[in-house]
Amino acid sequence: MPVPIVYHSDYVAPLPDGHRFPMPKFQRLFEMLQQEGIARQGYCFEPEMPSRECLQLVHDPDYVAAYCDGRLDDKAMRRIGLPWSESVVRRTCRAIGGTILTARLALDRGLACNTAGGTHHAFPDYGSGFCIFNDLAVATRVLQRRQLARRILIVDLDVHQGDGTAVIFHNDPSVFTFSMHCQDNFPGTKQQSSLDVPLPVGMEDEDYLQTLAAYLPDVLADFKPDLVLFDAGVDPHVDDRLGKLALTDTGIYRREMQVLNTCVGAGYPVAAVIGGGYASDIASLVYRHSLLHRAADEVCRHYGL
Repeated sequence: MPVPIVYHSDYVAPLPDGHRFPMPKFQRLFEMLQQEGIARQGYCFEPEMPSRECLQLVHDPDYVAAYCDGRLDDKAMRRIGLPWSESVVRRTCRAIGGTILTARLALDRGLACNTAGGTHHAFPDYGSGFCIFNDLAVATRVLQRRQLARRILIVDLDVHQGDGTAVIFHNDPSVFTFSMHCQDNFPGTKQQSSLDVPLPVGMEDEDYLQTLAAYLPDVLADFKPDLVLFDAGVDPHVDDRLGKLALTDTGIYRREMQVLNTCVGAGYPVAAVIGGGYASDIASLVYRHSLLHRAADEVCRHYGL
């Protein structure tokens, strides 16, 4: 069966004039997946808007209200790096709902993918690095609150450390945070994940994949999660503006196949989000993000999910 894919119609509307962040990639990604038959009718799902109460399972109520109501000060907004508008608020919240829905679909079907998500730099009371609310953390707490899953493994392969996620779940034995990231990259001050694997600048495909293989199977065997949340950032790519690693398109695809086969093959459901990716060539960037969904579609068919 095809992989379940969560999409977001809110990403159709343009951002405020003059903003350079490559938000059009989200809509263009879903269009590519439709055109190539990866996103199929009956297997595409649009999320509901989460309540503020859901956001407050992770984030400070005053911060949630201040952001949603447009009352954050200029310093806080500069730290986030995105403009404020009602449409950005809708997109931000809908993406949180998307990861929640992706996680629920994964628990039901074994594997599901979001076409957004991966906002791992958001802390409980402030946003950072293009991240406003932490979708991985909110989805985790919603699943736990609803008793749909107890033990969650977050596999974060974005090139930047998942610092907000690490802080949110520090000393929480029900959540294991595994971040494999470039050691000399944002954030300047790293936080302590359950397992951090810092990588040297310029690491290429083979060394990267061998490093991942040295850790992921043992993490799964030791932690035995009810669900894996996979942040499949493509910013480790050699052509990424903010990356500093040197993976190729082939390396990214092999990484996605490696993670999904390792987890699904061992019986662990996976909910995947696209994470970061920053490139001047939007078409190339969209293709790189689509590698996650291409790999997931192949894995679903292989395992009969």
